[in-house]
Amino acid sequence: MNLRSPRSTTRQLTINGERMRADFEELSLIGLSPSGGINRLALSPEDLRARQWLADRIEEAGLIVRDDDAANLSGVFLCPDPQARTLLVGSHLDSVPNGGRFDGTIGVLAGLECLRTLRESGFQPALHLEVINFTDDEGCWKSMFGSRALTGLIEPEDISDVRVDNGPFRAALTRAGIDPRAVFRARRDPKSIAGYLELHIEQGTRLERAGVSIGVVTGVVGRMNYRICFHGQAAHSGTTDMYKRRDALRGAALFIVRAHDAVRARYGDGIFNCGDVEVKPGAFNIIPSEACLNIECRHVSETLMNEMETAIIGIARECAASYDLTVTMEPIARIPAASMAPEMIEAIERSASELNLTHMRLISYAGHAAQVMSRFTPSGMIFVPSVGGVGHRPEEFTEWDDVVNGANVLLQTILKLAAPTPD
Repeated sequence: MNLRSPRSTTRQLTINGERMRADFEELSLIGLSPSGGINRLALSPEDLRARQWLADRIEEAGLIVRDDDAANLSGVFLCPDPQARTLLVGSHLDSVPNGGRFDGTIGVLAGLECLRTLRESGFQPALHLEVINFTDDEGCWKSMFGSRALTGLIEPEDISDVRVDNGPFRAALTRAGIDPRAVFRARRDPKSIAGYLELHIEQGTRLERAGVSIGVVTGVVGRMNYRICFHGQAAHSGTTDMYKRRDALRGAALFIVRAHDAVRARYGDGIFNCGDVEVKPGAFNIIPSEACLNIECRHVSETLMNEMETAIIGIARECAASYDLTVTMEPIARIPAASMAPEMIEAIERSASELNLTHMRLISYAGHAAQVMSRFTPSGMIFVPSVGGVGHRPEEFTEWDDVVNGANVLLQTILKLAAPTPD
């Protein structure tokens, strides 16, 4: 991708921060929880209302409303050349249960506001510009479903019942007007896409601690998810000899502690988490015969991610053997680590500098659509500070001036990538 210098008439364009804030406040009422958080789970009635709201705003802005067979919703600003490629800008409107108002939302709204600003200014882009809202980025059904569908990474087992019962997911797609059999048609030709940009809150404290306005993301950590089940033998908790028990939960508990310790000791930048334990029979007076864990590991290095995976599997087997248990391990998902495109990093940094905004390079430890898109097209990410580093909670907050700063960096980056070559 060649970086173009925008004409002087567009260099100092800025977004309408008050208009974008009005959109933000209005959208925040859709799925608002009593605690002030957001419940807009993917394909829920609240999510569908948010989509309709976005479609209305796209039409009002004079843009073209489009959706695809994976329910991704877009607003398109066409350039004069029908054969031109498309620069995608966006994020997601769906939320985790009782999540925050800023996560994903500001990326979609900033993309919309940038396209509105450019269209109102009379700017004629050399690329088609498209703001996109990806379906189920948060993984209510299938993590990053929309971006994976667009890039051709959806597998038949994501829809069928080969591994798990996907009937409820297919029903949710159908209620949203999507034919589950057609989602594979959402894949686009990578030759038609010029790049992807995403603005997001950091969901961490690095920018806030450093007093820096803009984070320029250089990479996104890889992630793997496993379901690990320890199998023992149920028995009466009061009458069974303490030294002869085959307690599945005891093996699982040892595994959790040892896995945390191993990742901290050997992989300084690695992440291990277990947030879901299912115990059977599940009674206080019966020794657990089964304990199943859903775990995840993250690392920015694919090599070290592979090493972590091997280590975790080994620890699970050792813990099972310690208590005369058996263990089964099923890989659920694996998303490789991703690097952002050097030309995108450069364009974002130049834009921030021209706006006199401090900036720093950093790694994202949370997954984003840019991680998937980077395997398909040159991609870039802009972070803005999160107060207290809070994310995925009602208390999630970013100062509005920081949101506007991020949106203006996004606008100037779009200009660098999509401005016509001067005559």
